Amino acid sequence: QVQLVESGGGLVQPGGSLRLSCAPSGSIFSIYIMGWYRQAPGKQRELVATIANGGDTNYADSVKGRFTISRDNAKNTVHLQMNSLKPEDTAVYFCYIHGSVYNGSRVNYWGRGTQVTVSS
Repeated sequence: QVQLVESGGGLVQPGGSLRLSCAPSGSIFSIYIMGWYRQAPGKQRELVATIANGGDTNYADSVKGRFTISRDNAKNTVHLQMNSLKPEDTAVYFCYIHGSVYNGSRVNYWGRGTQVTVSS
């Protein structure tokens, strides 16, 4: 069973930066979309950013201009550079990969989450 391993969360002051990274623990046959979601206390999980194979990106309006998603296809890793962080960015951030197994069946993979806390 492939696991997604996230790193880079932590505590940062408002206006600061963090970089999240995510990599699968094993091989995934095909990867189509990689991304990040977040869930704040008492709220539903929401999309932060995604990046497709061709490099097309999609961002939540709340993070546009502050967050940048990137991927390394050779290493199957995805990164989220977060700048100008705000207290409302505080949440558990989850890595996400939409891929397929050898028979073409689509699979969604999720990480366990990494805590990001923005506070002075």
